[in-house]
Amino acid sequence: MSKTPRKSSKARRWSSEVTKHSDALDLKPEVFKGKDSHRIALSLKRSAERSKRRKGTPYQSAMSMLNFYINRAGKNLPQNQKRVLERAKDELREAFGRG
Repeated sequence: MSKTPRKSSKARRWSSEVTKHSDALDLKPEVFKGKDSHRIALSLKRSAERSKRRKGTPYQSAMSMLNFYINRAGKNLPQNQKRVLERAKDELREAFGRG
């Protein structure tokens, strides 16, 4: 009887690698761990506007990375940090004049 090989923990954490080494944005280390939603939004905006590798608009790239992080963190994201990141979405919309 053959056993199905288990994925290593590194293979299961591909999303953390995307966040750390995004091909579209150069993010500050631990940008999503901050407690100030306004600072998070401005950091994402700055990264998106400076990037020459993104495929969409700066707004799309910044919002996509924020949503990606929120969705991938899932159950492991503390409720208070999730609230900060959800507020960062609103701050990001305002920063880009879409709010």
